[in-house]
Amino acid sequence: MRWINPTISYAEKFMDHAILASIMRVPAVPPLDPWYAGGTLDVYYYLGYWTGGALGLVSGVPSTVAFNLALPTVLGLAVVALYALGYLLLDRHRWLPVVALFLPNPSAFYHILIGDAWFDVLWGSTRTIENTINEYPLFSMLWGDVHPHVMSFFNQGFLLFLLVFAYLRWGELSMRGRAILCGLAALSLGSMPGFNSWDVLVYAPVTLVFGLLIWRRYGNLRPDSRKSWMVLATVPPFAILTYLPFYLQLNSPGVAGVAIVPTPSAPAEFLLVHGFFLAVLIAYCAPDIRKRPYLLIAAVPFVLAGYPAAAIAAVPLVYLAARRRFTAVETLAMLGLAIVLVTELIYLVDNMGETYFRMNTVFKFYLPAWFLMGTASLVVLGEWLRGTGIDRRIPERMEKALPVLAAVLLLIAPFAINVDFGYGSHTLDGAAYLEGSNLSDAAAIAFLRTLPGDHVIVEAEGGDYTYYSRVSSFTGIPAVIGMPFHEYMWRGDEGRISERSADVRTIYEQPTRTVDLARAYNATLLYVGAAERERYTVSIPTDALELIYDAQGVQIYRIPA
Repeated sequence: MRWINPTISYAEKFMDHAILASIMRVPAVPPLDPWYAGGTLDVYYYLGYWTGGALGLVSGVPSTVAFNLALPTVLGLAVVALYALGYLLLDRHRWLPVVALFLPNPSAFYHILIGDAWFDVLWGSTRTIENTINEYPLFSMLWGDVHPHVMSFFNQGFLLFLLVFAYLRWGELSMRGRAILCGLAALSLGSMPGFNSWDVLVYAPVTLVFGLLIWRRYGNLRPDSRKSWMVLATVPPFAILTYLPFYLQLNSPGVAGVAIVPTPSAPAEFLLVHGFFLAVLIAYCAPDIRKRPYLLIAAVPFVLAGYPAAAIAAVPLVYLAARRRFTAVETLAMLGLAIVLVTELIYLVDNMGETYFRMNTVFKFYLPAWFLMGTASLVVLGEWLRGTGIDRRIPERMEKALPVLAAVLLLIAPFAINVDFGYGSHTLDGAAYLEGSNLSDAAAIAFLRTLPGDHVIVEAEGGDYTYYSRVSSFTGIPAVIGMPFHEYMWRGDEGRISERSADVRTIYEQPTRTVDLARAYNATLLYVGAAERERYTVSIPTDALELIYDAQGVQIYRIPA
């Protein structure tokens, strides 16, 4: 898929590659902010980029290729983690939890039924609930952003495997085995703020719940139980202490608080996102519903309060909770249901404004909910298959061939379905397309990528999600200012960001101030290409600058110290 659609072009790819390239160019901690000269990325969670950058440096591939190897690596690790989870929970069809990574939400099927083009099927299925983002793993992998919420997929799967393993096997483990298991869980949990800080808001409570269930299940199992529980209790403090340097240098604006959702999801929209998993879990609870129908009254308060989608999630959650003794699968299901229920009622206040007030809360919390409910639902389906005996009618030889067939279909699908979004170029180099669309920039960027030394560059600023900021994005050389709204989201100081944008205009348009103003930002390079001439009335003092590159309409000047 990345070979078919490798281009670093649309969505968040400029940002993702800019950070990756910055890390690979100058592997400092915290990394240099490629869009805010003099600043660092202590305002953002960058561990996923560090992971990809480290692999790129070790393997010797350029950042534009490492970018396209990152997602296959994450997907492969996530597949291993979910297969391991299936191995713990199922006797047969242990691959079923892996399907959660390749399953679209019901909204995608709706868009197919109404005849939408493939792009609209994929995009529309992630914009189902009004003014929110409803991504699922398959879309994230096809879309191709090397973004924190995607880079954390494998870590989510790994932690869930560790927690379920502890729940099922704690009594069989030696003290050393328990210590190793708790150490791995702490490393995984502690890294979550570094990968995607929203994840820890979900998985810290998830870890706590599993810890309590382990204590409840094995509390008096062995005479050395006190030592055992001391080991288990070290997970949260060890998670914090291990990554304490990262936490202490983190300087992001964070959230402003918690608020009640005034306009919750419409039930139809909610079901188009979660309907498949909810249907499986409600069917799983059907015997309980028939036995104790009076528990359905638990959904009524949500309906009366104007939160019908929350009422839908409450039904299987209440019936599972009423069992009191939970299996690992039921625990995963309840945790996922609790997430989607809570996000119907409250949201975290950030700087996304009044229209998109729920966007990040829904976006960032629905993905962990997908892993939790998806794994649980698919394990339930596996248990049903085993119970009915339908699966045993499949010849053993054919069953063994199914994984091979699935792998072949996954290789063929990107060629059979138009999922390159108009950017296909059949290479792993994400910058290769520039040679066809912006040849002059391609050559200049290639020159800058080989330029030794630490630099700061002046290039045109033209807003977010545009072709501007392309030099810093492809080279990792910090620009005076890159995409301003991104910096506002990270730094929260609109005044300083606007000032930098105005100063860049002054550098290009007022030759008497060019050098001094560029020096104020410690800029060493000035880039003049088609985008700069389009954005500004360029008038620079060429006699006071050293021309170090001049080809195909692009000039790069060295600014004297």
